[in-house]
Amino acid sequence: MALMITDECINCDVCEPECPNQAIYMGAEIYEIDPDKCTECVGHFDEPQCMQVCPVDCIPVNPAHVENRETLWQKYQRLTQSGQPFSGADEVPPSAPPSAAPAAG
Repeated sequence: MALMITDECINCDVCEPECPNQAIYMGAEIYEIDPDKCTECVGHFDEPQCMQVCPVDCIPVNPAHVENRETLWQKYQRLTQSGQPFSGADEVPPSAPPSAAPAAG
């Protein structure tokens, strides 16, 4: 599931630098999240970092972009393989299915 920022956003600027995928950007009036880049921090952290730092709790799951953890892991892999910024983590997160493990090389 990609996340979204609601109109309760106060533009405090704390979420944008926390996103390891650079999915958060300033929209016309408030910050927004690109659902194609949002992995809910799967592959980077155990919990979405933007949600952790948001002082007004305005970052819920985006109901228009519901994804399971395996899909988020695949998105993370696709983003990191395409040269998008990432943390360098190359291990499958603990709750990801074993079939998503990177091939030994």
